[in-house]
Amino acid sequence: MVNEKQYPMTAEGKRKLEEELVKLETETRKEIVERIKIARDFGDLSENAEYDSAKEEQAFLEGRISTLKSMIRNAVIISEDETDNSVVSLGKTVTFVEIINGKPSTDEESYTIVGSAEADPMEFRISNESPIAKGLLGRAEGEEVAVQTPGGEMKVKIVSIK
Repeated sequence: MVNEKQYPMTAEGKRKLEEELVKLETETRKEIVERIKIARDFGDLSENAEYDSAKEEQAFLEGRISTLKSMIRNAVIISEDETDNSVVSLGKTVTFVEIINGKPSTDEESYTIVGSAEADPMEFRISNESPIAKGLLGRAEGEEVAVQTPGGEMKVKIVSIK
C-alpha cells in the first residue's frame, strides 16, 4: 500500500470533519439522489440540464466524502496543550512583528499553526504548509526570521509563542 498523506489536526478539527462526513453521507446524499430522481422524470436525459447539474453535484459530493474519509483515516492528532512554548510547532499560536527597514513594526500579528485540514485564515489559523508557517516552524521567541512568501521575502521577529 502506498504511504498516504498524513493530516495533522486538533481533536476538535477531526471531530468537525467527522460531523461533516456524517451530514454529507446521510442528508446531502439523499437530497441529491432525490434531485436526480425528479430530474429523470423530466424526460430526455440528453438535454436535461437539471439531471446534468444533479449528476455533477453528486460527483462532487462523492469526491468530498472520499477526501474526508482519507483525512479522518490519516489524521494525526496534535496537542494544543503542550507546555513547551520554546519553539514554534503545530498547535501553537505565534505572535510576530514585521521588520521593515531593519526596525520591528509596532503592528503585531498572531496566528495559530494548524494542519491544512483546519486552516482558516479568517480565523487566524494558518496551515503548517503555508509559507509563513514553514518559515516560523522550529524557531524560538525573539528570533528574526526571513520568510519566503509569494510576494517576496518578508522579515519578522517572533514576539511570543503560546
